[in-house]
Amino acid sequence: MLVGMKLYNYFRSSASFRVRIALELKGLRYDYVAVNLLKGEQQLPAFAGRLGAALVPALELDDGRLLAQSMAIIEYLDETHPAPALLPADAIARAQVRALAQLVACEIHPLNNLRVLKYLKHELKVDDAAKDGWYRHWVRQGLQAFERQLDLLDAGRQAAGLPASRLCWGDAPTLADCCLVPQIFNAQRFNVELADLPRTMAAFEACMQLAAFQRAQPSACPDHEG
Repeated sequence: MLVGMKLYNYFRSSASFRVRIALELKGLRYDYVAVNLLKGEQQLPAFAGRLGAALVPALELDDGRLLAQSMAIIEYLDETHPAPALLPADAIARAQVRALAQLVACEIHPLNNLRVLKYLKHELKVDDAAKDGWYRHWVRQGLQAFERQLDLLDAGRQAAGLPASRLCWGDAPTLADCCLVPQIFNAQRFNVELADLPRTMAAFEACMQLAAFQRAQPSACPDHEG
């Protein structure tokens, strides 16, 4: 009999990190199943045969069903375990938070994930300096847009008589924070310039003061490689 959830993930995967944050924020227990992307374990039949996309993360529910795609998994968790909520109650605010999250998940991340970087290096024969330059260019462009969006949202909040946000939206973690924090971790690994993004980095630093984000970070994962 299956008991509890299993998260198939890789410690350095941004998408996996998002789901770990959501699970920790919800206080949900799960078994950590490491899938080493560098070794191509996501392509092995034991994993890929059960999930057509052969990507992490995947969440196995206690009845054996598998859910794919980090954003879909997080929204499933939010619907089935609604407290604490990762989306605001107001429809406009929900759309704004989703837009921030998708700016990371749909605009920044697809251009700099491991599959893309490996293709640049191994198929297009791009050297490491050019590959890293590609990464920094697209991450910086995306995070600059994120910074502008945070500024606009805070201006709107203040015009409505609401205080400026401490995190991405308000003072409680949302779907946007689940997406932002892993992207900043990866940006720091590649030495992306972040000093001119004060609002974004303030949200990141405030998140990292919270125990759930600390427990979910790569260095806390059992497959962390030093």
